[in-house]
Amino acid sequence: MERATQVPRRARELGIVVGSRETGPLNAITDVAGVRVGHTTLVEGDDIRTGVTAIVPDQLDHRRALPAGLFVGNGHGKMVGSTQLAELGEIETPVLLTATLSTFRVADALVSHMLGRPGWESVQSLNPIVAETNDGYLSDIRARPITAEHVYAALETASAGLPAEGSVGAGTGTGALGFKGGIGTASRKGAVTVGVLVQSNFSGVLRVLGVPFPGRPAEQIGNSCVIVVATDGRFDARQLSRLARRAVFAMGRVGAEFAGGSGDYAIAFSTAAPDGPLLPEAELEPAFAAVLEAVEEALLNSLFMATTTTGFGGHTKIAVSHERVLRALRL
Repeated sequence: MERATQVPRRARELGIVVGSRETGPLNAITDVAGVRVGHTTLVEGDDIRTGVTAIVPDQLDHRRALPAGLFVGNGHGKMVGSTQLAELGEIETPVLLTATLSTFRVADALVSHMLGRPGWESVQSLNPIVAETNDGYLSDIRARPITAEHVYAALETASAGLPAEGSVGAGTGTGALGFKGGIGTASRKGAVTVGVLVQSNFSGVLRVLGVPFPGRPAEQIGNSCVIVVATDGRFDARQLSRLARRAVFAMGRVGAEFAGGSGDYAIAFSTAAPDGPLLPEAELEPAFAAVLEAVEEALLNSLFMATTTTGFGGHTKIAVSHERVLRALRL
């Protein structure tokens, strides 16, 4: 069963402002033009709390690849396509997130989706990008309930609006920092726009603007985080890898303990037109700061927007109390 103890609200709706930089209009990864997000959420019976989240750059409609970088904070995870991404510095497909043992079915469905697109009839090699965290505490992960139709639905319903956050899509069954985790997003706007989306499922002690909020001790199953960074800045793969590195660093701001059993991955990609000049190295400093702020806020959104969830085996993950946080912060 599901228990709703409070209305989900984003960090800024609660008066919690991370950093000083301007956000995009939606404060979401979809503030990067051409980027859409879709979810399929599976809540079935007492035991299934899982799903799929798709980050879809429309630029792939007319370009077969986008520049991209990868950073692996700790590699105890499954990311299909990671070695080719690191080698060639590009992505060829949308980025999909799901649960650990559903990764491979999702990757297969993503390949089918891409090969079925008009103009792709002669393609003989494709590198799908699918990442995961382990939602086995709240969902029967061995059931592997994700089907191709669930993947297609997430891709086909992807929207440029404000993505749903919290206990949705690939974040339906996740937990982070002793509380119910999930999907979160945020953005920063300056000389370039940076948008991020996170799938939070890692251990540590939650920190909000530096103030600790201990939750339940983490279970051994599922201590991971996937972060997707999109930007309209004209950065190359090496520079994007540096942005991805800062995304993982930002986990420390909210209290991640970077446990040895954690799979902490960040992908950064650019939607900029390929014929423009690369941005100078000096432009990386404000982009670094934008990533750090946006990831911190997205991680908080993933918790504040989550709802208390009971699932597999009667296990429960409790949403962090907004009242408790605001009282401690005196907001």
